[in-house]
Amino acid sequence: MKKILIPLLAFGGALALQPALAETGEELYKTKGCTVCHAIDSKLVGPAFKEVAAKYADQAGIADTLAAKIKNGGSGNWGQIPMPPNAVTEEEAKILAEWVMTHK
Repeated sequence: MKKILIPLLAFGGALALQPALAETGEELYKTKGCTVCHAIDSKLVGPAFKEVAAKYADQAGIADTLAAKIKNGGSGNWGQIPMPPNAVTEEEAKILAEWVMTHK
């Protein structure tokens, strides 16, 4: 029994140390509160993601810029209502920004 139990415990421990699988942009959009202010096709409080993707379509490196705005907030690009900072990691912000830009 010990010969079987030790490898199983080691394998289980290795699985526990694996990082959680990264969520998709759509999953993050739904779970991080983005839906309160943004929709894909229509303006709510903030711009529609299709508008964002169209506005920045030709800008190199825009995903990094948008990721910073998602994480840290911003104002003045889409009117007077500021976008507050969001409780996302840098990786999550980048995934979200890249996903937003797919809505061209």
